[in-house]
Amino acid sequence: MPEFQDFLKHKYAYVARGEFKPGRFAEAQRLYEKAVSTYSQGFNGAYLLQKTGTDEGIAIILWDEIEDMEANQQNEASQAILKEMNSLFASEPTTDFYEVCSEIKPENPE
Repeated sequence: MPEFQDFLKHKYAYVARGEFKPGRFAEAQRLYEKAVSTYSQGFNGAYLLQKTGTDEGIAIILWDEIEDMEANQQNEASQAILKEMNSLFASEPTTDFYEVCSEIKPENPE
């Protein structure tokens, strides 16, 4: 049974926002999915959003703790993939960490 403190604990989100070189979004998506597949301890899911009709995107990766993200991104496989992805950006992406304050799920998921 979960402890009361577990309900007070919040997840963290790593959010990266950027634009890829023209026509390179699909390749970036493939590399993103490959990099995320290497994550383990503390990883709680990931989303990649694409602004319709553009090469702009937002990546959201959820973690138990910021330290979990840092540890996962230090693995050699992840670093090699992210290095390959860097060449696809049109300009330097912006990144930030956020505390997940609310998480609302449907009551009766289908």
